[in-house]
Amino acid sequence: MVPQTGPVAERVRVREIDDDEGRRLVRIVRRDSGLVVTWRRAQMVLLSGQGVDVAGIAKVAFTSEDRVRDVIHNFNTDGFSSLYPRYRGGRPPKFTLAQRRQIKKIAKSRPAEHGLPFSTWSLHKLGEFLVAEGVVDDISHEGLRALLRAEGVTFQRLKTWKASTDPDYAVKKARVEHLYAIADSEVTPEPGEPQVIFCVDEFGPLNLQPHPGRQWAAVSGKTRNPAASRGPAAGPPIPAPPGCGTCSPPTSWARTNCSGTSSHARPGPGSWSSAATCAPSTRPPSGSRSSATTSHPT
Repeated sequence: MVPQTGPVAERVRVREIDDDEGRRLVRIVRRDSGLVVTWRRAQMVLLSGQGVDVAGIAKVAFTSEDRVRDVIHNFNTDGFSSLYPRYRGGRPPKFTLAQRRQIKKIAKSRPAEHGLPFSTWSLHKLGEFLVAEGVVDDISHEGLRALLRAEGVTFQRLKTWKASTDPDYAVKKARVEHLYAIADSEVTPEPGEPQVIFCVDEFGPLNLQPHPGRQWAAVSGKTRNPAASRGPAAGPPIPAPPGCGTCSPPTSWARTNCSGTSSHARPGPGSWSSAATCAPSTRPPSGSRSSATTSHPT
């Protein structure tokens, strides 16, 4: 008995490509610059137009068969616009601009200004205070650190100075400096002012040397950009030569079964049927910056 089988699905292939579309696909494949994603999609469409099946295209493009089918279906529906990726901006920001400014303002302030019994903000204390004050609903320590760094605020060592709480400090300081000037004969004493000055226990029992502290502060320097990426910049796509010279140049757009090793002649300038077969050896896979090489039999 012969088992019954259902209808065989039609092979996925690109629609009919006219002359202008074929030349445009060839220009994309052979172009020295541009997105690798666009180049790879154009290569898949061009191979399908040459009559290569989905499995063969997947081997040449180093991708899955499902991906090849998606590219072909998208090209049949949307045309050349499907070759160019539509990148999105990602997830919307979690905090608004007003919230970010408020977080930055509180981080640069002193805890004592808010009636808190400590002198320095830690990420834990700052996060708890922001939630308690209703500035944000919730924020993690790493998220707070990244936000402050993006706003140009880092944890730094700062110099501190001791200040007097005496309300008459300025008047007393001016009086002492005037007496020093009289002792050094820098000014002439007026009637009623002392002629002789004695300084007793001038330094006092306290050490008034400033001690460095730590605090969240803005990054100094005009050229510093803490929000900039620290990783190496992505280089431009590796240029592809106009052809590898391994395919025979057909005289028309007829489909070809060229395997890429039949001849060392270059494809003709008006032909696109063999343009994609030489591309895998001259253009790197997506995400790779090293070009592949193809060895030829001697």
